[in-house]
Amino acid sequence: MRTTMKSLRFALGMAAMMAVGGSAPAYAAGEGIEIPRQKWSFSGPAGHFDKNQLQRGFQVYKEVCASCHGLGLIAFRNLAQKGGPEFPEAGVRALASTYKVDEIDGEGKVVQRPARLSDRFPKPYKNEAEARSIHNGAYPPDLSLIAKGRSVAYTGSIWYHPVAMLRDIVTGYQEGGSDYLYSLLSGYKDDAPAYRRDGAKLIAVPDASVRRGDKSIVRCVAVEKGTAGKPDNCAPMADGMHYNSYFPGHQIGMAKPLSDGQVKYGDGTPATVSNYAADVSAFMAWTADPTHDQRKNMGWQVMLYLLITAILLFVAKKRIWREVH
Repeated sequence: MRTTMKSLRFALGMAAMMAVGGSAPAYAAGEGIEIPRQKWSFSGPAGHFDKNQLQRGFQVYKEVCASCHGLGLIAFRNLAQKGGPEFPEAGVRALASTYKVDEIDGEGKVVQRPARLSDRFPKPYKNEAEARSIHNGAYPPDLSLIAKGRSVAYTGSIWYHPVAMLRDIVTGYQEGGSDYLYSLLSGYKDDAPAYRRDGAKLIAVPDASVRRGDKSIVRCVAVEKGTAGKPDNCAPMADGMHYNSYFPGHQIGMAKPLSDGQVKYGDGTPATVSNYAADVSAFMAWTADPTHDQRKNMGWQVMLYLLITAILLFVAKKRIWREVH
């Protein structure tokens, strides 16, 4: 009986750990790529989206990302709702009218009409086959839920892992997808790291010291250390791929999408890759959870209600049982 109870407690403990960590990918400690954590206005139990940042993020999406990536789960009316970018409704209605959506008329034929506030953003391609034919076989993902579909890997010591998990629970850390997107968008490099061969070893060389046309330099996405006297092995960049410091494997098919001065902000925010990446990552976090602010506000109201109820119950208990005690 005692053994059975121990086994049951162990199973329940494992289930609880899986439930807590189920939203993040499973990596062994020390594996994966460390993603720096950013400061977001919407992080933590009391965090809320900054509508100005969301408006800038939508501008970056529309001018840079929308030509390849859809936003199929977001309706135009969401852009005017509270807790989001909060654009003026008239402006959103005018924006929607610039898009065409399919509709079946009275004769059963498919016709196109200008989009309305109730319509969702139309897909940039007619179908998946068209998208793959344009992008060399790759299929650009829809970005509606991309911030929920990506996360970060724990890369610290296995002994500190439980402490890190507890810290994330206490702080309500849910911004792994946003951290990953920011790092990905700002992590492009012009080329893979440079190495110079020294006998059997490949020695890393700073890019600033590499001269143009230096044939002793090799560019390696990864270096596999040789064993038993064998030379180090260099993994070169594949054709058509681009180097990214934070993408798994460091090779990504999407070309660098952002560069300084590419998008002109109207509010005076500096037009830098760092700001573009932060703004569009925050916008992607909102598209994945448009009711984020309302949900947190409701949570605080429930907590206040429970606190008041607990106080009233305590006072009532004392008054009812005071003669007994």
